[in-house]
Amino acid sequence: MKEIKVNQERLLKIIFAPHISEKATFVGEKDNQTIFRVALDATKKEIKDAVELLWSEQKIKVDSVRTITVKGKKKRFGRFLGCRSNWKKAIVSIKDGQEINFTNFTSTEVK
Repeated sequence: MKEIKVNQERLLKIIFAPHISEKATFVGEKDNQTIFRVALDATKKEIKDAVELLWSEQKIKVDSVRTITVKGKKKRFGRFLGCRSNWKKAIVSIKDGQEINFTNFTSTEVK
């Protein structure tokens, strides 16, 4: 397979935030997975590289990545119809024995 070099600056902009919900907490405890909000145009390879780059101090290794595009809800504002924007979430499986620690997170500088 062809190896494509990804820009490190692009990787730092892919992951927006961890997605906190009841289901995300259950999946995290049961299957050692973490759910993130990511950019709509992010690929699975880019998400994997971004997670490993952001948590490189903890030596996190990603096992697999699954992505889901969540469709925006239609909302009514009085007599006007509106629509929330679509967003993408990524379910990241971490190798056994590892855990992502969000408390002592330090930002990674672009070289």
